[in-house]
Amino acid sequence: MAYLGHQVHVMRRREVGTLLRWLGDLRGRTLLDVAGGDGYWAGQAARRGARAVSLDLARHKLEFGRRLRGHPSLVEGDALALPFADASFDVVMSVCAIEHFDDGAAALAEMARVLRPGGDLVLSADALTRGERWPALLARHRERYHVQHTYAADKLAGLLADAGLDVIRQTHMFRSERAEKLYLTLSAKGGRAGWNAAAPLSPLVALADRRAPDDGGSVVLTHARRRG
Repeated sequence: MAYLGHQVHVMRRREVGTLLRWLGDLRGRTLLDVAGGDGYWAGQAARRGARAVSLDLARHKLEFGRRLRGHPSLVEGDALALPFADASFDVVMSVCAIEHFDDGAAALAEMARVLRPGGDLVLSADALTRGERWPALLARHRERYHVQHTYAADKLAGLLADAGLDVIRQTHMFRSERAEKLYLTLSAKGGRAGWNAAAPLSPLVALADRRAPDDGGSVVLTHARRRG
């Protein structure tokens, strides 16, 4: 892949790196990235041996993705009505997308439907467990990125259970109060340029996360498995 913007980001490389590490050996496995934009991260899974598909509703992102070297299969479609048969994939991945959907439970049900029994789902989502402490920043973040809902770890685990998936592990990023305020500040005041400009802070955020309790934060990462 030629596009480096995904890697030069204060959290995305560590975030998706964790999700892919949880999946282990991807060789020969079918993988769907839901709301995968231009397909960059599905492309990274393909480099690890997966037969990867990236789905997104935004045609311009897909058109950009087709210009990237080594892109995965790119499909235009709605996360709330996935255009795939039941049990089509060994793995489903979704990177900070569910918070933008009107109906997160419906999206999870669709992800579970296309996942084979025993298959793995890895996803990240806005948790923002302390977001109400900075209402102006939170409101701006919601408006700027069309965030419809946030998902605390236990809420997400409950929705996954309802969809027939059992949580295997969860962890948080931007865990401390200071880090969570930084996350909202970058979003509210910096936008896309801010996320990339703050990339040099990524090692410091990772260090702070290792030192803080893993009981909350800005983003929750989850690995679940379909029953059966």
